[in-house]
Parts: sequence; C-alpha cells; structure tokens
Amino acid sequence: MALGVGGLRVGVWTHSEGHTGTTVVLPPTGTVGGMAVRGASPGTREAAALGPTGKVAECHAAVLSGGSAFGLATGDGVARWLAARGVGYEVTPGVRVPIVGGAIVFDLRDAVTDAPGAVAGRGACEAATSAEPPTGQVGVGAGCVVGKTAGAAFGVPAGQGVAIARGAGLSVGALVGVNAFGDVLDERGAVLAGSTAPADQPRFPYVSPSHRAPPPTRHGPVGTGDEGPAGPAANTVIGCVVTDARLDKPQACRTADLAHGGVTRAVEPAHTSFDGDALFCLATGAVEPAHPDLVTHLAVHTVAEAIRQAVRAG
Repeated sequence: MALGVGGLRVGVWTHSEGHTGTTVVLPPTGTVGGMAVRGASPGTREAAALGPTGKVAECHAAVLSGGSAFGLATGDGVARWLAARGVGYEVTPGVRVPIVGGAIVFDLRDAVTDAPGAVAGRGACEAATSAEPPTGQVGVGAGCVVGKTAGAAFGVPAGQGVAIARGAGLSVGALVGVNAFGDVLDERGAVLAGSTAPADQPRFPYVSPSHRAPPPTRHGPVGTGDEGPAGPAANTVIGCVVTDARLDKPQACRTADLAHGGVTRAVEPAHTSFDGDALFCLATGAVEPAHPDLVTHLAVHTVAEAIRQAVRAG
C-alpha cells in the first residue's frame, strides 16, 4: 500500500521532457491535516488553513510540485478534480470546496510555460494509485538538485524519495522532494550527495557573477542568474508525512513541525534563508489509541530516510 497507510493513493505526473513534475497525495475521507513551514523562502497553498491556528481540520489532498510559484496552479487542478467527485467541505448545498495543501520547489528553465499547472495536477490525480510511488527524478523530484552551498554549478541531481516506519501497530510514511541548498548526509553523518566544489571554493557565494552557471542536472540547464536556480530562492525540501494513527489538528501540526527534525538529520545546512522547507502531516485515524510522541519519532526517522532515498534513487 502507498506509504504504508491503507486507503491512501499517490499520483505522479512528470513533464514529457523530464525536467519538472508534480506529485499528489490523496488520503481517505476524514483525514486530519496539518502543515509546518521552516524554510525562509517558501511557496505554499493553504498553509494558514492547515497551520495550528487554522479552522479546518480535514485535508483532502497534498500536492508537491516543481515550477516555483507557477507550480502552485497544480492545486487548482487537484481541487477541481476532487470537487467533481464530491470531495470537499460543503459550503452551500451542492457546492463543495476541497482543502488542497500545496508546496513547490524551484526547478524552472528559462521558459515559465514549462511549469506544471492545473493540467499537471489533474494528471497526477488520474494517475493516483495505492501502489508504492516511484522514486528518483520523477514527479516533484524530476528537476531537483542538492549541494548548492558553493553555487548551483557544483550541485548534483536529487529527486523524490519515500520511506516507511512501523511501531506499536501503527505506520508512518514520508514522501519528499529534495531540492536542498545543503548537502545530503548518510546515516553516519558522511556526505551522501553534495557539492562537487573543491575544498577551497568559497561557500555561500551569492555575491559574484562567476557563480551563475546552471547546475548539472540530468535534463540539461534549468536557468541562470542569481535569482534563478543558481540563486538564493532556488532551494527547498518539501514533503508529506502520512500515518494511520488518530491525531487531532494540533497533534497533526506538531507532527509536521517536529518531522522537520528529519531534514536537519539528513541535510547540512538545513532550513537556511535560501530554503523553503515545508512539510504536511496527514492522519487517517484508522489506528487508536496512538501516542503522538511515537508518531513524531517515526516521522522524523522517515523524513530523514526519504531524503537519503531520494538521492540514492536520483
């Protein structure tokens, strides 16, 4: 089953040229959702509604996409796809509005017309299945690069990763898109995938035009300039933690927040001003009672492992 949680479906849409994409997580009816943002340069949808002060508790989908801010339009496609199937809050008789959380990574090429939009969101929904999702440079991971502390020209391809952990009769899964500014570390703290710059190359170099070369992705250049993928706003780890445990809204938000500990375990440096790190938590409620500390413990583990798996598969 997808991410180890019953009733959950994951759909992946990848651009025909393979340089960007979208991944959607569709939980069963009644799933409680929360969200937490740690990065200083985020691009999100419904972050306030799904945050700890938001009124809504149920989340109907989480969409992770490439395309920078343009990629947030994928949520429109997901929302309309769900509404057409009667999914969402009934705001007036016969009118339902789905709560679709969204987060994006920056993988734009020069032409913003390549960015995923509503069609990509619908396509990901149509492709959704309960099978384990693919990993590597597919979906939200298609254009991801890590190890950009010395400039994006020294970065290496990453991707989409998944991981599952179980304990005390419950399951926690994580799906992440890894486009971090920092390097990815293995379980012992060694660099698993990171900057290829020589040791004497300055880090945090966003002061010189000499560092404006595009990163060496599998699919060719993705843009130039300090405000493009070689620049400060071009990095992030986004993802979705899912569990079959029963959590209320505050507990789901706390799980999403503490799950960022998995980012700090696996990425160095993490949560910089150049990153837009954001995580969702979706709790289906099939298993109770469930101690929220166990859920968060497993969530931290799965996020870290999913990040590592993303670069190993990339």
